[in-house]
Amino acid sequence: MTKYHVSADIGGTFTDIVIEPSDGPVFVNKVPTTRENPALGVINGIKDVVPDLADVEYFVHGTTVGLNAFLERRGERVLLVATAGAGDSYVIARGNRNALYDLRYSKPAQLVPRRDVHEVRGRLAWDGREIEPLNEADFQPIIDKVKAEQINAVAVCLLHSYAYPVHEVRAREILRAALPGVSISLSHDVAREWREYERASSAVMNAYVAPVVERYLLSLQEQLRERGMRAGVHIMQSSGGVTTADTAREKPVFTLLSGPVGGTIAGASLAKRAGRPNLLCVDMGGTSFDLSLVVDGEASTTLETELEGLPLLMSIVDIQTIGTGGGSVAWLDDDAVRVGPRSAGSVPGPACYGNGGTEPTVTDANLYLGRLGAKSLLSGEMSLDAAAASEAIESLARRAGMEPPAFAEGILAISNAAMADAMRTITVSEGVDPRDFTLVAFGGAGPMAAVFLAEELDIREVLIPRFPGTFSAWGMLQTDLRHDLTLSFFRPAATVTPEELESLFAELETEGREAVEQEGISGDRVSFLRSADMRYSGQEYTINIALPAELDIAALSARFHDTHKQRHGHSSPEAPIEFVNLRLAAIGAIGKYDEHPHTVTGDGSDAVIGQREAVFRGATLGTQILRRDRLPVGYELTGPAIIEEQSATTVLPDGWQLRVDEESNLILTRGAAA
Repeated sequence: MTKYHVSADIGGTFTDIVIEPSDGPVFVNKVPTTRENPALGVINGIKDVVPDLADVEYFVHGTTVGLNAFLERRGERVLLVATAGAGDSYVIARGNRNALYDLRYSKPAQLVPRRDVHEVRGRLAWDGREIEPLNEADFQPIIDKVKAEQINAVAVCLLHSYAYPVHEVRAREILRAALPGVSISLSHDVAREWREYERASSAVMNAYVAPVVERYLLSLQEQLRERGMRAGVHIMQSSGGVTTADTAREKPVFTLLSGPVGGTIAGASLAKRAGRPNLLCVDMGGTSFDLSLVVDGEASTTLETELEGLPLLMSIVDIQTIGTGGGSVAWLDDDAVRVGPRSAGSVPGPACYGNGGTEPTVTDANLYLGRLGAKSLLSGEMSLDAAAASEAIESLARRAGMEPPAFAEGILAISNAAMADAMRTITVSEGVDPRDFTLVAFGGAGPMAAVFLAEELDIREVLIPRFPGTFSAWGMLQTDLRHDLTLSFFRPAATVTPEELESLFAELETEGREAVEQEGISGDRVSFLRSADMRYSGQEYTINIALPAELDIAALSARFHDTHKQRHGHSSPEAPIEFVNLRLAAIGAIGKYDEHPHTVTGDGSDAVIGQREAVFRGATLGTQILRRDRLPVGYELTGPAIIEEQSATTVLPDGWQLRVDEESNLILTRGAAA
């Protein structure tokens, strides 16, 4: 009997489903997102192709419920518990200004106002000595306030708890006994690292989104069980691994970027398959544009990030996001044309969706210019209203005093320029030459914009993967279960021995193995990735250095110097080095089906299904329309052409060539005239 592995990625406009059968090639489904009940869209998308959910053996889900709750400020009110005398540190935050010359700069608004920060007496020294016992009586006013004001989330951040959490653990015991049903977040559980403000910020963020995420995941699990699914629910983490829904409910902050991360993980898998180690991945959906790098075959990651100026300490795939997508609305700011960041979403959606939208969007512009057909979406299952798109474009063009075709191309040019600027931020601004990378474009709208973005950055090769509109969801099936552990270790490198490091990592591995085994992965399928945060003595910032199996302090120091020079342009080989943190990623291998590759029979002679006029660079050109599922390996074509498939449409303007590689990817290359 056929069994299935299934992944689901909820976007602002569409929900993407990827189904991998045990005995056949992967296939996909794409359904409108049901905003009032996101789980319903997931269930409908699966049942369209897997009528009996009992046949699903493994299910993984990428969700932006927590991220959206933060961005829209729909999280829960949080009460923060701090050590007596340190209650102001979270509100004061840091004194540095990232926008040095911004005359209107103001600090980001914190999620917890000072009136909701409460102090408790009790103090541990930096080395774990108890200076003052935890005063349990100080918790009674906190408990009374939580009950009286119906606060649903509490965060606890006490001094030095990253290394010595005994007081935080006792605080949780007290609060849980008195406040059943209230979400309790401890800073050492969320971010076991030094720097109190950043640790408090991470704990507060976890508490802020925890009730929202917990309600959603419980609802999803219940609805899936009611419909017969016996497989557990796994959730994509921001680190690039997956975890169980039960763990995700306890630490929802780790899932904030779970949707976009799937695309980067898919890119890392693609890099190995396609023999292209350096990829610039761009994911353009209906609402947002996400971009990331794959360098030497590995997803680029960072150990901390900021969301709207608020720091988070956690292992995370390095992703940049801007508010540009197929649903981005074009509007007039006095006489200037703007595009986004406001999106039409799925309801009412672009004007061409026929759901009552009247404002022109990027999707309407593509339809008006002939780059998108009225029957292009979802293999013709979704019809677009060309007349509504024309009315929206022409109405705003008249107000702007422009000819409609030029105005529609202007909408796309503005959108592309914003995306290209974001691409420069993670490449040129970081000393990376984008011309050394292959541009991988996915998402429902990514392949339409891909070649124009490549021209902006002088990139000569674009790769469109199979099922680009559901590429992020496919990536979720390529990864494994992961737990990240951190151990504070402030020591000069000169005083550290390999035996000492080996002993400490052995302790972390025991903890990591237990965590993975608790989620159902047997010990023989657990592996570990070791690394260390290192810096020159006295520096503020650190560099994370991967550790080999054989620990050699001299070789590790040399690797640090080389990495520092590569990243910052200089190094000081004679300067002393120190360790700051030891890190361990415990990886639990999830059983995967043997791959059944997709094949196309025939020579492609039936690939052309029609022709229509499309506008490129002000010229109206006769353009071939092709079906991607009829393009065999080795097929070649010169633009202009438009390639349609269920999940996306690829635009190939004049001056570009197409070739189908051995993995059925579309390889687009620039000609001399492009």
